[in-house]
Parts: sequence; C-alpha cells; structure tokens
Amino acid sequence: MAMANSPLPNQPSVSWRPPSFSTIAWKALTRKPGRMVGLGILLFYILMAIFGPMLYPANLPVNPANIYAPPSWAHPLGTDFEGTDVLALILTGSRYVLYSAGLAAFFTVSIGALLGLVSGYFRGWPETVVMRIADFFLTVPGFPLLVVLSTVWDFGNPVSMGLVLGLTGWAPLARAVRSQTLSLRERGFVEAARGLGLSRAEIIWSEIFPNTAPYVAMHFLLAITGSIYLEVGLFFLGVVPFSTNNWGVMLNLAFSQAGAMYSTRALPYLLSPLFCIMSLTFGIVLFLGAVDEMLNPRLRRV
Repeated sequence: MAMANSPLPNQPSVSWRPPSFSTIAWKALTRKPGRMVGLGILLFYILMAIFGPMLYPANLPVNPANIYAPPSWAHPLGTDFEGTDVLALILTGSRYVLYSAGLAAFFTVSIGALLGLVSGYFRGWPETVVMRIADFFLTVPGFPLLVVLSTVWDFGNPVSMGLVLGLTGWAPLARAVRSQTLSLRERGFVEAARGLGLSRAEIIWSEIFPNTAPYVAMHFLLAITGSIYLEVGLFFLGVVPFSTNNWGVMLNLAFSQAGAMYSTRALPYLLSPLFCIMSLTFGIVLFLGAVDEMLNPRLRRV
C-alpha cells in the first residue's frame, strides 16, 4: 500500500526558477503607472538632447524685428529679446545640461562608492583619511565652494563642470556606503568568501558591492537632479561666463536682458527652461520608485 505522502505516479515534477531581471524590471515599471510616465519623460529628454540640436539647430536666421514673437507655427515657443527661436535655444541647452549632469552623477557615484567600500572594509588609516576628507566637503557649503572654483575652472566645458560637481559631491554617498560596508563585512557570506581564499578585491566587488548597489543606483539618479540645480544656479547667477547656451543662461538673460519681471511678452522665454527643469526632475523622481524595486528584493511582491 502506497504511503499517503508519496507522489502520484504520473505527477510532473515542478521546479522553481527565479524570475529574470527583465521580468522584474517590467513588473516594477508597470506596478504603478507613474513609473512608466517618469521613464518616458527621462527618455524624452535624453533623445531631445541627442537629436534635438541636429533636427532644429540654433543657428536659424535671427530677425531683430521679430523680438518677443508669441508662440506660432514658425516659432512654437516664441522668440527672445534678439528674435532667436526659443525652442532652438531649449534644444541646444538641453545637451549641455544633461551631459554635464550625467557626468557629474557618474563621477559622484564612482568616487563615493569606491572610497566608501575601501574605507569600510579595510578600516584603519584608509578609513580615517577618507572620512576626514569627507567631513571637509560636508562642512563647507557646496554652492559657495562652486562659485569660488568657477573663477579658476572652465565651467563652460560640460566635462569640466561634471568633474568638479563629482569631486565636490561624493562625500554623502561615501559615508552611507561605508556604513553599509561596516555591517556587511562581518556577515557570514563574507566570512565564507574569506575561507574560500577570495582576495580582498574579489570580496569587495562580488560580495559587498552588490548589496550596496540599490542605494548607489538611487543616489545616481538623485545626483543628476542635484547637479542640474547646481549648474543652472551657477549660470543663472552669472558667475560663469556665457560661453555656451543652456537653461541657466536663458534664465539669467530672461531677467537681465529680456525684463521678464516687468513684461509679459518675455514670459515664454522665462517659463520654457523652468518647465524643462521641473518636468525633468519630476520624471526622475517618478522613475526612482521603479529602480528601487528592481534592485531591492524586499520591495517586490511575491
């Protein structure tokens, strides 16, 4: 007589397989409609920065007699105080803004994650040196420091702008990653990796870093928004020479040359870059929830 808990003769065996990352990403994006909206906004601005200046160049004929023209089919966003098409200025300015902000986020995450992992795992003098430097950058106000550096650094180059923003903004991430590394280095799976003979570099890269990746990815997107505000603010205040066109330059000229505070004719020129900054930041914030769920298993539903 067969036992009660014995499998049926023709019952197929069931094997469970973990879902692929593409499945996890799709579920995270579609779980809330706002996340797809955020991804769409982010992709829209990326494509606009890449292809926009080529499809709608800023070197269109300028007509001084057509200043402050209202939005029309010929000029969808109107013209500025020189008769230049505002949409063309928005498209060319988006390339600088997104390029420099992306580089700034890359440098911020690379420096902060690397120094945080090294200082948290090795302890001793590496931790002391890194944390004292981080304390300096956390103590000194970031924006005034950038204003001072703008006098000796060429911020008209987006690579230079991104590098400076990364060098001055890595400290918060380094401290957070160090705290996580201090906890992870004592876990059982790290001790097992040491017992298997893995080198320190292999343990940091294959065992500790994947557990800090969700926070690093979130900080990357947040660093993009912070970098946009910083660089736009520098150009808006006029502390950086106007050697290139971007949204901060447009805001500065809207107040200093176009008189946007006193004339409603200049409002399209003022509101266009403001809307781009706000909508791009809003899209990144909406997309953050999906990224967090993709990389953090605790947030996924069974």
